[in-house]
Amino acid sequence: MAGKSSIMWFRKGLRLHDNPALLDACKDAAHVYPVVGVNRYSFLLESLRDLDASLRARGSRLLVLRGTPEQVLPRVAAEWGATRLCLEADTEPYARARDAAVRQSLEAAGVEVAASISHTLYDTEMLVARNGGRPPLTMQARPRGAGGQGPAGSFTKLVDKVGDPPPPAPDPPAALPPPAEGMPSADPAVTGVPTLAEVGFTEEPTTPFKGGETEALARLEASFADPKWVAGFQKPETDPSAFDRPATTVLSPYLKFGCLSPRLFHSRLLAVYRAQKKHSEPPVSLRGQLLWREFFYTVGAHTPNFNRMAGNPVCRQIDWDANEEFLAAWREARTGFPWIDAIMTQLREWGWMHHLARHSVACFLTRGDLYVSWERGMEVFEELLIDQDHYLNAANWMWLSASAFFSQYFRVYSPISFGKKYDPEGRFIRRFLPVLKDMPAKYIYEPWTAPLEVQRKAGCLVGKDYPRPIVDHAVASKACIARMAAAYRAGSAAATAATGEGADGAAGPSGSSPAPKAKGRGGKAKEAVASAAGKAAKAVAGAAGAAGKKAAGTAAGSKRQRTLKESLGLQGGKEAAS
Repeated sequence: MAGKSSIMWFRKGLRLHDNPALLDACKDAAHVYPVVGVNRYSFLLESLRDLDASLRARGSRLLVLRGTPEQVLPRVAAEWGATRLCLEADTEPYARARDAAVRQSLEAAGVEVAASISHTLYDTEMLVARNGGRPPLTMQARPRGAGGQGPAGSFTKLVDKVGDPPPPAPDPPAALPPPAEGMPSADPAVTGVPTLAEVGFTEEPTTPFKGGETEALARLEASFADPKWVAGFQKPETDPSAFDRPATTVLSPYLKFGCLSPRLFHSRLLAVYRAQKKHSEPPVSLRGQLLWREFFYTVGAHTPNFNRMAGNPVCRQIDWDANEEFLAAWREARTGFPWIDAIMTQLREWGWMHHLARHSVACFLTRGDLYVSWERGMEVFEELLIDQDHYLNAANWMWLSASAFFSQYFRVYSPISFGKKYDPEGRFIRRFLPVLKDMPAKYIYEPWTAPLEVQRKAGCLVGKDYPRPIVDHAVASKACIARMAAAYRAGSAAATAATGEGADGAAGPSGSSPAPKAKGRGGKAKEAVASAAGKAAKAVAGAAGAAGKKAAGTAAGSKRQRTLKESLGLQGGKEAAS
């Protein structure tokens, strides 16, 4: 076995700690070729450079191959005499198709392909099997009178039954088998980590977060420096406006790229919980954030068309508008609502924002104000987030648009009062929208209400230096709620026609609570809802031209904002550890 060669294919899992696939590749091997495909993210390139440095410290190096895996890997396996390809399992649809093609071609050439589970806490196939062959569709069990668990049960109940995930794998040996010398495809001149220019970027990155395992472990240690903070962490209690020092761990990008092992994170949390007399619990705890991630990976990997509305069995079918003007204003941070625009600016500059900030802008785009499809918002996040994760991104957008997992569509984030309660002076807005830096705090969340002389003194004329609101929130939110009610009732009617059973009182399509019942049951009630939706939609169209008027801070009353702490649907921060 002395001359055996293996290929370690890095895709995610860009780390040395808790990397069972790397250990597998090193087993009985004289030569290991660590390879990876090129991606366009600066964060990823930093992670690759950090991984290369770690490998070099152990006598190896990273080989970044150019080309498609299906074409390149069979060729280099033959050149290097490799008999084994080791990789970390990936359950995303694209990855599944890619890996199946690579496996087929390599196994036909006599190369063994070995996949290890380490990107998630558990093997999601095992979880689904233990749940009777279906993924759970709720995070936590709820009393039957509150909508029940749904036929597939709850995820936390399943995890409690399965027990703790496997511990992290041992660290790799201090000396790794190096690539063999004299192999053309392993020549350092053609296998180095690419530059941003090489992958097509001309602009410099602006995110303050540096990629790589080294940074991930340092950030993990910094987070665990205060065990009481770790034990008492409750995601909904954190501040979405904090930017000098974010109120959460900001470990989500490192989990996404595999610079940090979720199993290491989880094991460290359990150690803290055992040492503390009291600690928070899922779904709001730090462990809860990892379980949200696991939950959405499990549901997403076993649901067809999970990242779209059509053909997605857990997603409600809603008649979203195709309003390109609204979408562009939201994406480009020119909605005229400073809280929303500041968050979208932070997204573009940093590639990250707090989970409650994500909730604000997602609700605003979809069911809160603009009634644009969650799929369009998901695409923007997919482009700009450094922690964009296929299943988490889709699940969160379905959740916040009340398309799946959460059905209380009438609970709307105010684009005015929600941010104000965390940051009444508007520091966050002043940081990311410098055009408003001199606006008095009284008006900074609603600059269109400032007297003209105040606007002049602040150096910001609304309608010239900063846009007017594109909708009147008080009117738009009511229109959206009416249309959501109509869509929910249409879905209920369709389900009744298909099954012969009513949907009221049963779990929704995602196992979430049913939509609130409207008064009346017959055709007149449906006509009333449809009529209200139509009238409200017309009012929105009229309001767009008169949006300079003062919009109400909480369109449907302050009670809507209570759901942040009181409703499970808005607890937990589902962009894991963001």
